[in-house]
This record gives sequence, structure tokens and C-alpha cells, in this order.
Amino acid sequence: MIGSIWLSAPDCTFYRSFRILRVCILALVILLGGCANLSDITGAHFTDLFSGDEDEVEIDEAELTELQTLAPIKLLWQVKLSESKTAVFLPVYDNGALYAADEDGRLIKLDPATGREIWRVDTKSQLSGGVGTGGGMILLGTYKGEVLAFDEAGNALWQSQVPSEILSPPQTDNGIVVVRTGDSRLYGLSAVDGKQIWSYQGVTPPLTVRSFVGVSITRGAIFAGFPGGKLIALDLFTGNVGWEATVSQPHGVTELERMTDISSLPIVDENQVCAVAYRGRAACFEISNGNQIWARDASSSAGMVMDNSHVYISEEHGTVAAYDKSSGAAVWKRGKLGSRKLSALMVARGTRLIVGDDQGYVTLISRQDGSLLSRAPTDGSAISSRAEYLPDGFVVQTHKGGLFAFSLQ
Repeated sequence: MIGSIWLSAPDCTFYRSFRILRVCILALVILLGGCANLSDITGAHFTDLFSGDEDEVEIDEAELTELQTLAPIKLLWQVKLSESKTAVFLPVYDNGALYAADEDGRLIKLDPATGREIWRVDTKSQLSGGVGTGGGMILLGTYKGEVLAFDEAGNALWQSQVPSEILSPPQTDNGIVVVRTGDSRLYGLSAVDGKQIWSYQGVTPPLTVRSFVGVSITRGAIFAGFPGGKLIALDLFTGNVGWEATVSQPHGVTELERMTDISSLPIVDENQVCAVAYRGRAACFEISNGNQIWARDASSSAGMVMDNSHVYISEEHGTVAAYDKSSGAAVWKRGKLGSRKLSALMVARGTRLIVGDDQGYVTLISRQDGSLLSRAPTDGSAISSRAEYLPDGFVVQTHKGGLFAFSLQ
């Protein structure tokens, strides 16, 4: 893998400057001449390396002091799974239960109120994507491209095979299971037996960020962001393209400079679908035809969420920003969250946003003005996926495998 080549290249080991390291890596990419793709590099390492700039602001004592004065968030319970080396897992609440998985192949069902384990399945596979739910099924993906389907009692339903690793939770709707592989291909499988119905492959630039982004499904349509700043709408039942829109155009001379991937989920409401690109723009489009409603400069690898009035983005360098949903006009922006790497956001009940960070903290933010409301630690490892809804609060999963449930009361 190219990741192991550039990390151990002897000509780069003595460089301590971040800027020189970036140039050294770029030189290796050019020398390799397209024989390998940087999509082989793990998403966490690759994104962290290239999302930082030389003028990045350090976290100061005043910022940390302010954060320490915030009210704590009440911890309801915690459960330990195994550490994730490269995968990112999302626990899912569905039909009164919480499902979670880990890289060592465990799938567990929990009581969301107490964290009590209801059952546990050892899949005997190295899991890389999950958890997806729907239609009474629990869905997982593996590094070998296996799609695993279980029922709500933990019984295996079927297993299917796609050509490459699955880095995001498989999704299901209307009898179709949609699987996205690490090379940005989409597959539609039968929810009955896992047989392939259709496949889709878009154009992939020479350099891409290896991300854990999946797809959004609503009303018989699939919305997916792709490398090169493209947003695609597909028919759920056939995989045919309904429309294609450009969120962000690549700019720059080198392939590294031109990298502007959509590495987060598109968000959808009744009228529009929105997406944000890494090192690019955020934009919203009409859901029926892909006509652009608005666009503005923004950069995010974590993504965005929306409510009735606003779009909220976890932007680079640890900033959360709110924009008017109908026009894209800036409403507020909040930094100084104690981290320069935030997770995707979750819209909570009331007027709050929930965000995690790479230091293992969870922070509640006011949707009205971006003010900080409360904060809690977990186990000190990164929270890369968004928080998941629970009837009495929310839950997050850390890279060390910790499941932490918090109250919103």
C-alpha cells in the first residue's frame, strides 16, 4: 500500500516541518505516477495530514479555562467495545433498541435506557462499516467487501459480496440495500437475499480522501457525494442517475491542490438537498432537478445538518457555523471548542446541537447563537461519527470503542 511507502520513505524521515512533509509526500505521489491511489491511506491519517495549514491557531489557556466552566452533561451509562484501528462506527437506535459494532467483529444489541446487553453476535469477520438498520434488519460491512445482514434477534439472514471494502453503514429502504464501497462505487442489493440488482460507478480523480461517508435515501432516491465535488441523485430501484450537480469545482495546479471531495453525508428535506466539500463550497439544490439554490465558500470533511431554518456545518479548524437554509447567508460562527477536529453535528431536541471532537469531548451548542451550553469528556479518544439519538438523550462511540450515553434533560 502506498500509505506504508510514504510513511517510511527514508528521504522524508528527517523532515520536521509540516510544509516540507507535504511537499515530500506530493513528490512521492508524482514519482509513483498513478500506479497507486491515495485512497489506500486511512481516512483519519490522510485527512488530518492535509486539512491542517501552517497558520492553524493553537488552543490557548483562556479557551480551555472557558470550556472548564461549562456545566457538565449527565452521563447515563457507558459500555466498552474494542478499539478501532482505522474504521469509524456509528451506533444506531432503531425500533426501541440500540445496535453497535466494532472492528473485531462484534455486533451487540443494548437496552438504550440502561446500556444492558440484550444479545451479542461474533460475526467472525473484521468489520469496517456499520451499523445500518431498517426493515427489521441490521447491516454491517467488512474489509473484504462482505455485506452481513441479521434480524433483530441476532440471527444471520444472508451474506453478500461486493468487490471492495465497505467503509460506511449499508442502508436499506423499500426492499433495497444500498452499499457504498471504499472506491466510491454504489451497489443495490435485494433485501430478501442480498443478490445484486444494480451498480453505479462515477468518475474518480487521481487523488481522493479515503472517507467513511455513506449515502442518504429518501422517497425512492439516493443522494451521494463523490470526489471532485459532485453530488449525484440516483433512482433507488434501478441505480439510474436522475441528476448530477457540482458542489465545488477543483482549483489549483497539482492533484493535491485540486482535491475537493464530498466526504460527508448530503442532507435532505422536503424541497432541497445540501452538501459540503472538503476544501471547497457548501451548496443546496432543488431535490427534484438538481438546480442550484445557493452556494457559498466553506470547507468540511465532517459534514452538515439542518433544521427548519438553518444549515449547520462542522467546518475545518474546529469551527461550527450556521447559515440561513433558504439563502446561505451567514447567521453565526463559533470557534474555541477546544479542538481543531470536530465530528459531524447532530440536531438535538430543543434548540441544541451536539458535536464531538478528536479529544473525546462532547459539547452542546445553542442553535440560536452558537453559544456553548455544556460539555462532557469520554475516554480521551476521538469521536469521529455523529451522535445518535436516544429517547432520553444521545450516545456517541469513540475510537477506543467506548459507548457513552448522555442525558439531555
